[in-house]
Amino acid sequence: MSNIVAIVGRPNVGKSTLFNRLIQRREAIVDAVSGVTRDRHYGKSEWNGREFSVIDTGGYVIGSDDIFEAEIDKQVELAIDEADVIVFLVDVETGVTAMDEDVAELLRRVNKPVFLAVNKVDNNKRAQDAVEFYALGLGEYFTIASINGSGTGDLLDAVVNALPEHVEVEESDLPRFAVVGRPNAGKSSFINALIGKDRYIVTDIAGTTRDAIDTKYNQFGFEFNLVDTAGIRRKSKVKEDLEFYSVMRSVRAIEHCDVCILIHDATRGFDGQVQNIFWLAERNRKGIVVLVNKWDLVDKETNSARDYEKQIRKEMEPFTDVPIVFISVLNKQRIFKAIETAVEVYNNRTKKIKTSKLNEIMLPIIENYPPPALKGKFVKIKYIMQLPTPQPQFAFFCNLPQYVKEPYKRFLENKLREEFNFHGVPISIYMRKK
Repeated sequence: MSNIVAIVGRPNVGKSTLFNRLIQRREAIVDAVSGVTRDRHYGKSEWNGREFSVIDTGGYVIGSDDIFEAEIDKQVELAIDEADVIVFLVDVETGVTAMDEDVAELLRRVNKPVFLAVNKVDNNKRAQDAVEFYALGLGEYFTIASINGSGTGDLLDAVVNALPEHVEVEESDLPRFAVVGRPNAGKSSFINALIGKDRYIVTDIAGTTRDAIDTKYNQFGFEFNLVDTAGIRRKSKVKEDLEFYSVMRSVRAIEHCDVCILIHDATRGFDGQVQNIFWLAERNRKGIVVLVNKWDLVDKETNSARDYEKQIRKEMEPFTDVPIVFISVLNKQRIFKAIETAVEVYNNRTKKIKTSKLNEIMLPIIENYPPPALKGKFVKIKYIMQLPTPQPQFAFFCNLPQYVKEPYKRFLENKLREEFNFHGVPISIYMRKK
């Protein structure tokens, strides 16, 4: 379970620059995911062997500074609620502002590690100017320049030392399905419709994720844990429409599940926020099922379901091999189909293919369509195996792995999908030196 580090502070102090610096050394390696990751405010980072998720709270507020005044308090409160460690970023050029004082006041009451980082300190004069930030009453501060990374090492050392140790939770062998989506898409109603008012529940397990509740579901021959991110309402002051809130919520649930059931409201379109959650699941290599809810409210033409589905798939590119089920929670339409599909996706994700079978089917395909030659050199793929990981990853052993480019990897991925059915599951392909 990944720890969460949140970067808070007023606008224009350099939160995004710091965020990009923290995730880049990692993104360059791990997140060279085929296609694009379209959500820029959440990423994974690693320092001294500890992995953690980073959230840039600033990326979620669109609007002028006056709109921001009200939002910033909400954001800081959310970060306080959800994150394990908080980095409070201020700007040495402007010095202490009234807004900084507001944020500091919220943070002084917190029972979590808070690190004050003074940004844009790139010379001695500015290092001396930084002294005024003692006035915020948060104790020692770190001077950094996120643009070139100076000072960020010391800050990260402190952050990583403050992260809570992982408590190993007793893992149940049951598949975990997380129900995610933006507020008011019908997540809670979906779960209630599934479980029924009679509640065929064996136990309510307090969620290992501190905010998501696990419900054990076993009927019609299916058994799994449902991770409900919808059921918990936070303090009344947190407005439900805060994008940051649903992403923050989804981060924990997604990282800790096998399959994401992404519920989205047909009347609102597959918009940016839903896409963020989709890419979050894809980047974490989870199984994905998309449920289009409230389909009963949409005016239908002859091909509307088909056209709507085509449009969603366009937004998902390049990862389009995902089941899309049209449901109406209100009329209990196709809810069982949704669960059946999630179980299928789980089975696809945990599927192990025998090495002999893999080579028997894939090598002739590769022979007919070999990787294009580069600089007159021919790539020969000799052998393929599935790696022993929780999700499907394949190693292709060849003489010149560095010459195999993205388009050919995508070709291999598509062939694997055609031959072995990985519907709904991201696949990773690695080229290895034979």
